[in-house]
Amino acid sequence: MMRGLILLAALPLLATGGCVAKAAWDVATLPVRAGAAVVDGVTTSPKERDEKWVRQQRKAAEREEKERRAWEKKCRKDRDGCGDYDGYRAPYGGR
Repeated sequence: MMRGLILLAALPLLATGGCVAKAAWDVATLPVRAGAAVVDGVTTSPKERDEKWVRQQRKAAEREEKERRAWEKKCRKDRDGCGDYDGYRAPYGGR
């Protein structure tokens, strides 16, 4: 009788042992995962940095193209008042 009672009392512990261990593991690893998430959010990967650089270069080229078209249009209307293009020039993309 006593043996059956001990076995009956141990049964819930055995059934929930994995859940308790997983919860303890999750609590123990939470600071590490949180720290990793912060570092990922703060740092910029090389791919992200390259994408940003390409966007900046494309935007600068578009600006130069827009200003150059406006200059050419002005030159077509007034050829005498048209000198060399001295507007915005996109920087060369070399790093």
